[in-house]
Amino acid sequence: MILTSNEICLGFRLTAAAEGLVGVSRKATKKSLIKELEVGYKKVKVNTLQFADNTLFFCDASIKSMYNLKVLLNYFEIAFGLKVNFSKSRIGGVGIDQNVILRFASILNCEMTKTPFKYMGMPKEKRVLGRCS
Repeated sequence: MILTSNEICLGFRLTAAAEGLVGVSRKATKKSLIKELEVGYKKVKVNTLQFADNTLFFCDASIKSMYNLKVLLNYFEIAFGLKVNFSKSRIGGVGIDQNVILRFASILNCEMTKTPFKYMGMPKEKRVLGRCS
């Protein structure tokens, strides 16, 4: 998700906003409002990744998680006075029916993407993680 503002923002404000967004996202997963993903053979739990002003959310493919993510982002906009640029945001999934993803895109008011997709100019694709020999 790309965050933009109609006013000039100091780096501190953006840092505080990013930390606030991650904190709220963690609380939402602890309260089972959004279910995080388990990645790899060690089942590492992941719900967000951030780099600069980009945020990636990882959650289960459920209507509940999508509506709660939308509410979380709306509250974020109100709390920090920043705007989530949904027109530049994308949603995608691995092993999920395209019609389900289209419905989620409609809920979040963003476009659907397919794998492999590009993030920060680099292609990303589904890979199977396993133990090294």
